[in-house]
Amino acid sequence: MTAVPESRTISVAIARDWREVYSFMEHPLSFAQWASGLGKPLRGAGEEWTFENTDGHPVTVYFTPRNPYGVLDHRVITARGDEIYVPMRVIPNGSGAEVLLTLLRTASMSDAQFAADAQWLERDLAELKRFLEQR
Repeated sequence: MTAVPESRTISVAIARDWREVYSFMEHPLSFAQWASGLGKPLRGAGEEWTFENTDGHPVTVYFTPRNPYGVLDHRVITARGDEIYVPMRVIPNGSGAEVLLTLLRTASMSDAQFAADAQWLERDLAELKRFLEQR
């Protein structure tokens, strides 16, 4: 039997209609306004976008096309060629929205790195909430 890697789903409730949240988030350029892990400059078109990481190396991100289900999954291809899958959803939560992102632990990720990545994502989602609720 194959071991299933550890995962952690992080979510945030946002006091905005889920369709409005999705409409904002479905364009890759919106990520630069709240996702601190996304390097600059972000450029691209359609599903394929690139940016430079903190070391100046190119990173490619493939975003899920617009869809009626609130799916915002994306794949990150690092400069070393590692692929990181990031499942993400916007779902209705009463009259608001819930944004869910699942952190999938990679084989090379230490306990400390997994915990740090989870905290980083929590901060980013808190920033998304702040940004959208002030608009």
